[in-house]
Amino acid sequence: MGVLTRYLIRVHMGPFLFALSGITALIFLNSLSQRVGDLVGKGLPWTVIVEFLVLSLPHVVALALPMAVLVAVLYAFNDLVASNEITALAAGGVPPRRLMLPVVGLGVLAATVMYYFNDRVLPESNHALKNLIVDLGRKSPTLELREQIVNELRPAGGSDLYFLTADRIDHETSTLENVAIYDANDPMRHRTTYAARGEMAFNDARTDLYLTLYDGVVHEAQDDREGGFQRLFFDSQIVPLRGVGNELERRVGGTDRSDREMSIAMLSDNARSREVELDSLRAAGEEHAVEAVRFALDDVKGEVTRAGKTVDAAEQIVLWQSRSIPSMGGVDAMTEELSSESRSRAARGVALEQTVNRFDVEIHKKLAIAFACIVFTLIGPPLALKFPRGGVGLVIAASTVIFSVYWVGLIAGESLADRRVAGPAVTMWVSNVVFLTAGIILTARMSRASVNTRGESAADMLRDTVRRIFRRGSRPAAESA
Repeated sequence: MGVLTRYLIRVHMGPFLFALSGITALIFLNSLSQRVGDLVGKGLPWTVIVEFLVLSLPHVVALALPMAVLVAVLYAFNDLVASNEITALAAGGVPPRRLMLPVVGLGVLAATVMYYFNDRVLPESNHALKNLIVDLGRKSPTLELREQIVNELRPAGGSDLYFLTADRIDHETSTLENVAIYDANDPMRHRTTYAARGEMAFNDARTDLYLTLYDGVVHEAQDDREGGFQRLFFDSQIVPLRGVGNELERRVGGTDRSDREMSIAMLSDNARSREVELDSLRAAGEEHAVEAVRFALDDVKGEVTRAGKTVDAAEQIVLWQSRSIPSMGGVDAMTEELSSESRSRAARGVALEQTVNRFDVEIHKKLAIAFACIVFTLIGPPLALKFPRGGVGLVIAASTVIFSVYWVGLIAGESLADRRVAGPAVTMWVSNVVFLTAGIILTARMSRASVNTRGESAADMLRDTVRRIFRRGSRPAAESA
């Protein structure tokens, strides 16, 4: 390692550590203010509060580290230009582009650290933090609800029994998506409530849970009378579950992991398992469709397979014909059941595809954020040399604009990928590709540009641009005169 390389590394380390600590503190305070309700008024020991604060830090560091890389590069190179060190090195035969090699090496090192952090440290801390939040909700059973499994609820610890499922549960906003609640209290009346989304709230004593469901339907089948079935649609409905509070306890094992609590290996394994389940679901649908066609064609000489058993097709047709439903206007039972199974299979297939897509998005997101450390080391030095008199104002303004645009692009890409407008491999990397292209172009031009301390500031460049625009607009008027 040469003298120049060691000097450049030393110049960057101070601004990097200062920016990392400052940005981390700002984001951490903002995050803590949003979660202070989980700590206040619960008589928690100081060890639990310290654990909560420590587990909240990794998520903040994951946001602050790429920003600190960009701030350090901008500040260091701007300071080198302002002190004429770049000019002196250029006069000695060291081009500005040569100075970027150690910086890009630091970017590669930061990207490697960021990749390991996002893949190993961040998922484990997120999982531990969620488990701690669950434990802190001493009388908040909603924090114990798990997505994509059947949750058993017994209000007031009595004989009443409900089963609840939801495709997705956000424990921070207390919202649910694609909710289904089965009421198992009356054996003669099977009541199931479906809703597109829902919200969870508690009374002041935090003993009663109130589920507010939106855009749903209630199916009720009545066994005590023939053809007893009714369906009720609703825009909103409140389902009270009283006396479901519990005591605070630290559980072993914790809750199931969400996509942000998994490493890349876990995400890949879960995505593959969902894909295998999706393939088997499609195969079952094709087999069921062939079976339905054979029934429709009265293939009485053949045999079909139902529930893993081979039965005679003629006997099965007679069974279907004997199960016609008068209340459905003459629609036979086979058609109704096939239609119901097809809808259920299609809904399950969509849920599996969305889950696989969400796992892929998280994988690309971890990789894209790590790669951003390299991108920022390419775009920072040319900007600092372009505006040598920018000073701290340039550092703050440029880093804020660049990272804001980058983060908005990343969030928008995640939203587009979740809605399956485009693949995660495209949407999650658009911001990196745009800024990487800009960095390469600016770096190529930087080698041909003259380096001096009398270059334009950002304000001078803006003023000159406005003047050129007005001059171009006034030329046609002057020529016509």
